[in-house]
Amino acid sequence: MSATAIRLRPRRTRGAGLGVLAWLLGLLFFLPIAWMALTSFHSEEDAATNPPSFAAALALDGYREFFGAGGGASPWPSLINSTVASLASTLLVLVLALPAAYALSIRPVKKWTDVLFFFLSTKMLPVVAGLLPIYLFARNTGLLDNIWLLVILYTSMNLPIAVWMMQSFLAEVPVAIIEAAQIDGARLPTILARVVAPIALPGIAATALICFIFSWNELLFARVLTGVVAETAPVFLTGFITSQGLFLAKVCAASLVISLPVLAAGFAAQDKLVQGLSLGAVK
Repeated sequence: MSATAIRLRPRRTRGAGLGVLAWLLGLLFFLPIAWMALTSFHSEEDAATNPPSFAAALALDGYREFFGAGGGASPWPSLINSTVASLASTLLVLVLALPAAYALSIRPVKKWTDVLFFFLSTKMLPVVAGLLPIYLFARNTGLLDNIWLLVILYTSMNLPIAVWMMQSFLAEVPVAIIEAAQIDGARLPTILARVVAPIALPGIAATALICFIFSWNELLFARVLTGVVAETAPVFLTGFITSQGLFLAKVCAASLVISLPVLAAGFAAQDKLVQGLSLGAVK
């Protein structure tokens, strides 16, 4: 056996071991979701058994009750509110973060690293610390139970991390292409829309997906600042936990339905997400 083959065998063994470990970790993270999905298709009696019965008959009672078949509240207004708040705030974040990241990467301002650190430091403030001032402001301005207040809040919450991410993505855009566009007479909005955005599209998609997930999953502000009109899907989900008990099958069905938009968005944009998050990692 040659010396080259001897050297390659440990590498192949190590690669196979890492592959098996990755599959085991993936299954470990997927197991709670699979369990929740299976429980959602059981009746309340079968879902409440301990240990759980995996061979129990399947039923759609949890989904029927979630969608109001039993006389309960309809989830559609809450789902629409979450969709509006998440999509609108994500679009605003991208519109504001793209020129800011351009100024910090392609045309850096003085002490741009301090600016980035300031953006990141705003995420270090506990959300609870700003809850009371925001609530008082919303009450005095008549913005309580208003979906557009959540849009503004989600935009301000996601903007720092979006600028931080997009700065690293836009730093990979060749400056020569931008200079060529400027020589041709293109102005800054045209450069951002037709030159920078197409090149940095994977990074923009990754940033948009993360901002959408953060907005969709946000609960604290939505719980305190909304009531009936602007109630979001996570707030609607907490209404299933009552003093009468925890109806496990219905809660699992509701959790799965509310998680589907995020799971679908992540699955649809997984290639862009991986490409965007790894952009600039290898020189």
